[in-house]
Amino acid sequence: MIHIKDVWKKYGHIDVLKGLNLDVKQGEILVILGRSGAGKSVLLRQIIGIEKPDRGSIEVDGVMISDIKKNEIYKAVKDMGMLFQGAALFDSMNIEQNTAFYLEQHGDPITGKKFSPAEIKNKVEEALAMVGLDGTEKKMPSDLSGGMRKRAGLARLIVYRPKILLYDEPTTGLDPITAQQINELIVQTQNELKGTSIVVTHDIASALYMADRLALHQEGQISVVAEPEPFFKTDNPTINFLRENLTHNQRKPQ
Repeated sequence: MIHIKDVWKKYGHIDVLKGLNLDVKQGEILVILGRSGAGKSVLLRQIIGIEKPDRGSIEVDGVMISDIKKNEIYKAVKDMGMLFQGAALFDSMNIEQNTAFYLEQHGDPITGKKFSPAEIKNKVEEALAMVGLDGTEKKMPSDLSGGMRKRAGLARLIVYRPKILLYDEPTTGLDPITAQQINELIVQTQNELKGTSIVVTHDIASALYMADRLALHQEGQISVVAEPEPFFKTDNPTINFLRENLTHNQRKPQ
């Protein structure tokens, strides 16, 4: 489905991705864990074609994303979508306009056919209902809480039903209850769209709830990839820390 081979990416004199390799299976939720600032978000930008690696290859569903020219990238990634860390809503547009933006700009991602205003309205209402934001169409992003803005960003993502969904720190800055609601929506969206999801996070509780497999990103590479149980049995200092931290948080107060 997604094959990443020997990918390098440098900013200035700093190597962020250092020969990274990763395979993502069709239909899974793969959660990439790692420290903040380690380059997890950089990897997502390479996958969706926002940036190109300095060297190495990224193949998505048979298409070599890393080799495509900038003016042809949209066709290659039309079945992909990304929820950015801050939701990245347009401040000057209301929630209905934000959610409809892709459909109005591009139409049907498969056929390219333009949707009628009535079709767009129905799709927007359906997407907002799916994330629990019914009735917010005329509100502005500034009127919403952080959790609601994340939901609105998710609605804008799922409204065109992409096959590959990328999530950049979807629960950062949210309280535990709201974070769990976002986790549940990500799993619900995965089941609804029958897609493939990559979630970047440093939230271990969220990772365990969502993941079919876990990948550890450290020092510019993926050092461990496994299903949750064998992942946490791996003898790795970072995984040992995560396991101990998780166990500590699960203990009941005396």
